Amino acid sequence: MVKGLYTAYTGMRHQQNRMDILSNNMANSATVGFKKEGATNQAFKDVLAYRIKDTTDGWRSAGIGKMNLGVKIGESYTDYSQGAFHATDNVYDLALGGNGFFAIEYKNKAGEISTKYTRDGSFTLTAAGELVTKDGDFVLDTNGKHIRIDPMKETAIDDLGNISQGNGILAKIRVVDFEDYNYLEHFGENMYQPVEGYQLKASDAKIFSGYQEQSNVTVVSEMVELISISRAYESNQKVIQTIDGSLEIAANQLGKLNG
Repeated sequence: MVKGLYTAYTGMRHQQNRMDILSNNMANSATVGFKKEGATNQAFKDVLAYRIKDTTDGWRSAGIGKMNLGVKIGESYTDYSQGAFHATDNVYDLALGGNGFFAIEYKNKAGEISTKYTRDGSFTLTAAGELVTKDGDFVLDTNGKHIRIDPMKETAIDDLGNISQGNGILAKIRVVDFEDYNYLEHFGENMYQPVEGYQLKASDAKIFSGYQEQSNVTVVSEMVELISISRAYESNQKVIQTIDGSLEIAANQLGKLNG
């Protein structure tokens, strides 16, 4: 077994994982409230002690004195940094300035209801006056209830999320934050759901009515990263081609008897 082949293969697999993540970022560069993802990389010296007994690289552990079989795919992460605001002049388009998420009531195909969280504040009203997302999921107030608004009256939403018509406050939009974003996972394009162990906390975000928070993906930076990934993938391909050529020579030419 030529270990160099497996080392190059795992290198290609790692670059493919990075490519998949980057492609998803670029596909969602125009998605409101989308947060880009990335793949981690670790230096050899930082993980040597852990790799000795690590069996999660898809092959086997590499004890002291043994050659490891290649690259381990790193964990993916989400960049929750603020995206740029885009003015729409639509009172029901809301953007969050600061850390926090809108609470959304989500119903799956089986009719099960759960709460999801999003930075996408592209809301609208139904014919019955209920505030919903563009997919029809209900926006929740601070009491976890649906928000009902008279669509025939002028509406104002302040930076605290209070919805008012005339001189009265009808409801307050629920905005929450999390102690640790590592307990959040993606759900669809721009919603998130908490995993076991999460803790909620009060959000310091302000709500800006008439604005949308754009994706935090910078297309130019992603294109530069795409070139880097392509070059790294090609380098691993050349390693495999070189080893393949060497094996061909060893099998077909070395030791060949001249007649």
